[in-house]
Amino acid sequence: MSRLFITPREIDFIADLNKEIIKDVIGQKIYFYKVRQDLTAIHEVYEEALDKVFDPPIEIDVRIDWDPSEVRATRFGQENYYSITVYIQSRDLLDKDIDVEAGDFFSYGDTFFEATSVVAVSNIYGEVEHTTGVKVTGKQARIGQILRDPIGPTDESYSDPGAVETTYVQQRGFSKNKLGETGDIRSLQKKDVLTKPISGPAEVSPEGGNDEENEIGTIDSSFYADS
Repeated sequence: MSRLFITPREIDFIADLNKEIIKDVIGQKIYFYKVRQDLTAIHEVYEEALDKVFDPPIEIDVRIDWDPSEVRATRFGQENYYSITVYIQSRDLLDKDIDVEAGDFFSYGDTFFEATSVVAVSNIYGEVEHTTGVKVTGKQARIGQILRDPIGPTDESYSDPGAVETTYVQQRGFSKNKLGETGDIRSLQKKDVLTKPISGPAEVSPEGGNDEENEIGTIDSSFYADS
């Protein structure tokens, strides 16, 4: 496709559409742990680090391709082994100055994964400098590789706070929403081609009084204009 028809404005539009789907509709996220190579002691021969040092976790909006667990038989019995594929919007990584590399770690639910490959999904209409997203393949981390408590949501069978996400708030290009800082940037808004939505970010959250069958109250959704 000729650059005569796919201009920077069209590139911004495509990037913003991808962000809208991932951030304002899908609502999936991971927590990314960057390995600090400058602080981690690496073995001179094996080039591995027993005790890794990580940056604080960063929440990243993603699209998840979840694979069923693989059952492996060991001398200690059977164990479930998970793998996962994560798609991240390229502009979002640039906006937040995040560099995802093979060997970094991330959590999804209560499981930690090590990124085994990080590749660009595709470029936009043949323009090599613009990619639609990054595909990250993760394999379940071995016990002891990363010693962190998982950040919710995790599983509804757990009783700890945050195990179930009851409040979901859109971002829509606002630097802040009800949940705090978003770091969300929409290119067309930044360049004053579009204005921010007048209605603001919509949300799905528990509202109303307690219900006899549901201790956390009636679930309503301002997204669907429920009353």
